[in-house]
Amino acid sequence: MNLGSQLVGIGAFAGVLMLCGWHWQRRHDNAGIVDVLWALGLAGAAPWLALTGSGAPAARMLVGVLGAAWALRLALHLWRRVRSEAEDGRYRALRRHWDGDQRKFLGFFLFQALLVVLFSLPLAAVVAHPQPSPLQLGAAALLWVVSVLGEALADAQLARFRADPGNRGHTCDRGLWRYSRHPNYFFEWLHWCAWAIAAVGAPHAWLGLLGPVLMYLFLRFISGIPFTEQQALRTRGDDYRAYQRRTPMFFPWFPKS
Repeated sequence: MNLGSQLVGIGAFAGVLMLCGWHWQRRHDNAGIVDVLWALGLAGAAPWLALTGSGAPAARMLVGVLGAAWALRLALHLWRRVRSEAEDGRYRALRRHWDGDQRKFLGFFLFQALLVVLFSLPLAAVVAHPQPSPLQLGAAALLWVVSVLGEALADAQLARFRADPGNRGHTCDRGLWRYSRHPNYFFEWLHWCAWAIAAVGAPHAWLGLLGPVLMYLFLRFISGIPFTEQQALRTRGDDYRAYQRRTPMFFPWFPKS
């Protein structure tokens, strides 16, 4: 199957998911479901690309298994938060800014379907690779393991911290959060670097670079860090400002004394 047909299938699947998510958020006043569905969209895209790709079986298996596993873990983690917590502060601010206009929320959800298609492109490059080397796929798999385990650890450390009522109003600076203000975002970005490695030598290898480049831009400048830090400053004030002064923003490093 050619790339265009693969992407049409992914877009149709993601569009249906996002329409269902839009209806869900209308009933529950919680737009955080969009993050869950973005991950689920890629969880469906990975095996679809693996089944319809034209490349080497090993490359297709890498995408079908590891791509789906990463996305399902992320979707499950996000769903646990969405179902048990109030709407994320980023989306509450968006709801206030749009005065609850559901037409704008519909456009926002459908735009996320387009992002599912966009972030499927690095995976599509890998499944079209005719002859990746075992060393190349091994390096990509190793980086995948490091990044997914790192993100899962960061998520677990933050969840434990937030579960303690005594930490209310304070910033998590334990474990990985001591070395980066956003270690979960860092490892999410690192995960996309694995697909860039796996795509080297493929017919459209440059598509593999879209993952780490676009994810960094989104996390650093658009939908990740800016909104998260604005919310943290609103709720934790000086405690978070002190954390900002001593802790690197994205790439982990030792905190300032």
